[in-house]
Amino acid sequence: MLGLYVHRESPVHALPAGAKLLVLFGAAAVVLLSRGPWLLGGAVAGSALLFALARLPVRTVVEQVRPLLLIAAVFFAMQAAFDSLEAGLVTVGRFLALVLLATLVTLTTRVSDMVETLERALAWLRPLGVNAGKVSLMLALTIRLVPVLLAQAQEIRMAQRARGVERSAVALLVPLMVKTLRMADDLADALEARGYDPH
Repeated sequence: MLGLYVHRESPVHALPAGAKLLVLFGAAAVVLLSRGPWLLGGAVAGSALLFALARLPVRTVVEQVRPLLLIAAVFFAMQAAFDSLEAGLVTVGRFLALVLLATLVTLTTRVSDMVETLERALAWLRPLGVNAGKVSLMLALTIRLVPVLLAQAQEIRMAQRARGVERSAVALLVPLMVKTLRMADDLADALEARGYDPH
């Protein structure tokens, strides 16, 4: 699960992990506060351009982005039905921009670099009893899990389609939750087997 990083010689890869995480968190704040669909559309387009700047393999990017389309369609349909078309566009724009940026960070940044950067940034909380190592690992894995869960959702949908299962949110979410819990258990076992003990 930790091997999503794709090495390339690009300006995006060359940026320090701290700079990329700051941009990600800053962009997330701007996107969540934005209400105009055109601004959010520009954020999505800008995220797509960053993938090209990172010189990532097209197949890898497509595999990561494809599951977004189904989830975005569900979000749009729900918001459009219960609110308005503009609300649907805003919701989808926020979702796509945030997930694309998180995916870009995971494809261009090693998890170890993210953990180290976050641990340094949170070191000032140690006198308050906060374990900076555990918190940094949690944040890094949260960012890392975004594309993983999307890929899992795509696999489940493809398997259900092959069996002729009717499309519904429940039919997707239940097996996704089960797989997520199993993945969390496997991750915990892997960390324990490696003797991980954040100081």
